[in-house]
Amino acid sequence: MAERLTPRAILEKLVSFPTVSSETNLPLIDWVEAYLKSHGIAAHRHPHETDPDKAAVFAHVGPAVEGAIVLSGHTDVVPVEGQPWTSDPFEVVERDGKLFGRGTCDMKGFDALAIWAMVEAHYANVQRPIQLALSYDEEIGCAGAPPLINSLNAHFPQGSATIVGEPSMMGAVSGHKGGAGFMVHIRGFEVHSSLMHTGVNAIMYGAKLIEWANEMNVANQAKAPSDTAATFEPPWTTVHVGVIEGGTAHNITALDCRFGLDFRVVPGEDHAFWMSQARARAAEIEAEMQAVVPETYIEMTESFMVPALAPEEQGEAEALVRQLTGDNATRVVSYGTEGGHFQEAGYSTVICGPGDIAQAHQPDEFLSVAQFEAGQRFMEKLIESCT
Repeated sequence: MAERLTPRAILEKLVSFPTVSSETNLPLIDWVEAYLKSHGIAAHRHPHETDPDKAAVFAHVGPAVEGAIVLSGHTDVVPVEGQPWTSDPFEVVERDGKLFGRGTCDMKGFDALAIWAMVEAHYANVQRPIQLALSYDEEIGCAGAPPLINSLNAHFPQGSATIVGEPSMMGAVSGHKGGAGFMVHIRGFEVHSSLMHTGVNAIMYGAKLIEWANEMNVANQAKAPSDTAATFEPPWTTVHVGVIEGGTAHNITALDCRFGLDFRVVPGEDHAFWMSQARARAAEIEAEMQAVVPETYIEMTESFMVPALAPEEQGEAEALVRQLTGDNATRVVSYGTEGGHFQEAGYSTVICGPGDIAQAHQPDEFLSVAQFEAGQRFMEKLIESCT
C-alpha cells in the first residue's frame, strides 16, 4: 500500500514547489495527481487554455452522486523577490510554534489538509462524496476558477457545498466584496513643455481619471450603506489606483501613461455598472484630448473580474462549517476569493481555512502550528460527518 503522508509532510512537499503565479505549477500538479492515484483516487487535470505551463487538478471520493462537499484551494503564491526572508521561503521551517514558508498560510496549509482529507475519506468509505478542487492564477484575479468549476462539473456529479480554505482562523466567513479592474493606457502627444497647450500630456489627463476615482470614493462613503454593505469594512465600493508609470522627461509632455484602476464592490452592487461608469468618464476625457490632437486616445483593458460572495440565508455550506467548528460569529471580508465563482455556479459557499490573512503575501509568511492542527481536527470531523 502506498504511504499515507501526514498533513505536515504534504505541506512541506507543496511549499517546496515555487508556484509563483508567473511561473509553472505543473510539478506540483504532477505530484498531487500521482499521490492521489497511488491511493486509488482518480485525479484529473484541466490545462490552462493558452498557457501550457499551468493546470488545475480535481478529484472525487465517495459515491458518484450529487451533493458533494468541495474543498477549494489555489496552488499559486505571490513572489518573494525583494522581501527580507530569514529562511528559505520554499522550505517549511518551524520556529516558536510557527510554520514559515511562502504559501503556508495563503493557502498551501489548507491545500495540504484537503489532500490529506481526500485520502483519509477514501479509506473511511465516506457515504457523502468529497471533492478536491485546486486552481491556478488565483493571485492574479481568480482567473483559473471558472474553467476549473466547468471541468469539475463535466467529470463528476455536481457538489452542493463549497468550503474555500482561505485563511480565516478557522472561522466561518460568509461574504466578501467582488473585484474588477482595468489596465488603463493613455496615449498623449509629445511637445516641449513650454508649449504644453499644443500637446497632450498623458499623465495629466490620466490624473483626471484618477481624480474621478477619488470623487467616487467620497460619494460612496457619504451614501447610506445597504444592510449587506454595512457589514463590511469599509461599507462601500472602493475605487483604487496603486501603480502608475509614464512620461519621458520633465520638460516634455508625457506621451504615455499607464495604471491599473480597480474596484472592490460590495455585494448587491454590479461590477459591470462601475466598469461602465469608468468607461464613460474616460470617454469624456478622451474627447478633451482629441480636441487638441485627434490621434490621442485612452485604452481600457479589463484585467480581472472576481464576483462578490453574498451571505446566504440558511446557507448549507455555512451551516456545515458552523456545525463542525462551533463558531457562531458573523464575519465578512473585503478581499476577494474564488468563492464568488462557486456561488455563481450554484454552490452554497463559505470561506473557512487555517491561518491569519494578515500573514498573506508577507515576508516570513507563517501558519501557526495550532492553526494547522485546528485545520486537521476540522477535516477529521468533516470526514466523520460524511461516513
